[in-house]
Amino acid sequence: MVAYGMQLPVQSQSTLYAEPWEAGAGPDDLAEIARTADRAGFAYVAVCDHVAIPRRLADAMSTVWYDPVATLAFLAGVTDRVRLLSHVAVVGLRHPLVTAKQYATLDHLSGGRLVLGVGAGHVREEFEALGVDFDMRGAVLDESIDALRAALGPQEYPEFSGERFAFKDLGQRPRPAQPLVPLWVGGSSPAAVRRAALKGDGWLPQGDPRDRLPAQIATVRALREAAGIEAPFTVGAITEPLYVGEPAWPTGRPTLAGKPAAVAESLRAYAVMGVHQIQVRFRSRSVSELTDQMAAFAADVAPHLD
Repeated sequence: MVAYGMQLPVQSQSTLYAEPWEAGAGPDDLAEIARTADRAGFAYVAVCDHVAIPRRLADAMSTVWYDPVATLAFLAGVTDRVRLLSHVAVVGLRHPLVTAKQYATLDHLSGGRLVLGVGAGHVREEFEALGVDFDMRGAVLDESIDALRAALGPQEYPEFSGERFAFKDLGQRPRPAQPLVPLWVGGSSPAAVRRAALKGDGWLPQGDPRDRLPAQIATVRALREAAGIEAPFTVGAITEPLYVGEPAWPTGRPTLAGKPAAVAESLRAYAVMGVHQIQVRFRSRSVSELTDQMAAFAADVAPHLD
């Protein structure tokens, strides 16, 4: 069975995907959408991470980017079972001990529902403002992942020694509720795919079209096999925008729409490729239309994703 999750609207409002109604939405709407996901069997709800958007990118990206830890903690308090995913946390912007403190606390407070998704980041001005070398962000992320493995483990006094970060004899409690916090790596460049395969518990591709995914998945498998890694691994995919039923309005961009059986048949192709979880996003004109779409997907599409 392919699991299905969702990056939440409202909390990030890039013009690439935000619907017009999101500009006037707020915390109550975000909470209702998360509660709907919780009831409808979604595997996770996800939020993004940007500290600040430079003016040169603001028209395209907007400046609406909620803080991921604060947002996921808020949503943990209004949901019961859905997992909480950072998609993705730009962990290189912060010291690993700071990241570990935040996300360990989130996992503790949520009863072990965190999935830590990480990525390298792409906005130079953010790195420069925070005093982090943008051109070294890949190497910083590699070391940050190793440091986070230690800092999010069971030890009250974790130890790590690397080129950029080192710590020992520094206690952090509470510890995560999970014995092992799943760490998924985002990105679709060759470096990101390699990083996911060799350092992650899962891979979060960024915008790979369907025809590119099989080769990418084969690369992940080959890298892991060559390294002798046999641990479970979660392959993800981001689907096309969805609409269950025939929209009575012009969606304006390519959308997978139609009867539930047809939508399910199309989405089953992801499982054939070797995908374990799909991230879905629905076209909508209001919060109520979105939650109706989520419920329809869970009831009429998801049971046929085998």
